[in-house]
Amino acid sequence: MDFTDTRQLRSAFDGGSPTVGVEEELMLLDPATLDLAPRVSEVLRSLEGDPRFKGELPAAQIESITSPSETVEGASAQVLGAREALAAAAAPLLPAGAGTHPFAAAEGELSADDRYAFTRREYGPVAPRQLVFGLHVHVKIAGADRALGVYNALRSYLPELAALAANAPFHAGADTGFASIRPQLAELLPRQGVPPALEGVDGLAEALRFGREAGTFPEARMWWWELRPHAVLGTLELRVPDQQTTVADGAAVAAVAQSLAVALAQRHDGGERLPVHPSWKIAESRWSAARRGLEGSLADLDSGAPVQARRRVLELIESLRPTAAQLGCSGELESAAALAAKNGSERQREVAARGGLRAVTEELAARFLSPA
Repeated sequence: MDFTDTRQLRSAFDGGSPTVGVEEELMLLDPATLDLAPRVSEVLRSLEGDPRFKGELPAAQIESITSPSETVEGASAQVLGAREALAAAAAPLLPAGAGTHPFAAAEGELSADDRYAFTRREYGPVAPRQLVFGLHVHVKIAGADRALGVYNALRSYLPELAALAANAPFHAGADTGFASIRPQLAELLPRQGVPPALEGVDGLAEALRFGREAGTFPEARMWWWELRPHAVLGTLELRVPDQQTTVADGAAVAAVAQSLAVALAQRHDGGERLPVHPSWKIAESRWSAARRGLEGSLADLDSGAPVQARRRVLELIESLRPTAAQLGCSGELESAAALAAKNGSERQREVAARGGLRAVTEELAARFLSPA
């Protein structure tokens, strides 16, 4: 497929209901030391070609992928099934979920897969520092123009989603002082953080054409922003959340993502001109979300007035209840309200205060198959 051809791009977004899909970037742990175990190739062999799994750039990271589901509940059931399959195939290694490993060395072994040859070569010494783990939520919004309109507006909510899903306070054996250090590590690479607004499908095609011609991102999959229109799947892919520790927390984040995207699409369908805020304004609050999570403040993107982040997230969740009911994810949205009361970052710090970073890592592994 030629992703610089607007006709082909449009076809990717044609038709379909507002489905949801989830990708989890998961860590593999040594059972004795609980350090990262760079043995993904062995685990993939044990999985015998299971299409739900693939390797990633770090050799201690494996990604699980759901198929599109009509409901968050359906996607969550797939996530749990994949986690169970991974835990069995990886044994005695322990899989776990968080945005970063609490005490692993800052640099790690990279995958030797040819798929990452360009990344290893181009990004050299910063590539081994990409020991970061994200939760990616795909939402289908039918119609290319409609999807790109929602994309432009959805950018403004990245700080709220980041604060809710912050789950990476520790890195290289220290408390970083951030609710999530993951974006600071990711930003060693280009095309990270708040994405640019796009002038419809033509704007997306032009961006992908530029990257191909410049040789800086020759493939559409390297358009790495925290939100992107996925040119292959025809979805909006939210990449801002940290990987969540439990299936339930991941489902809560997915429910907010799907409900928000669909609510914006409904406003678009009603003739409303959706707001498109400058990336730099959004990035100001995105920084606060990474630094202080739910305990910080987020700026109103029109007035600049600060709003307490936890309050802002809870207000957003409350506003999405009618849409969640339509989509059948009211229960998961209720779980999002509980996550907004205490997110993964806050829970990790509570465990660390009692037992240190090894206890945090033990907890991440122990809760991998927990339904709650």
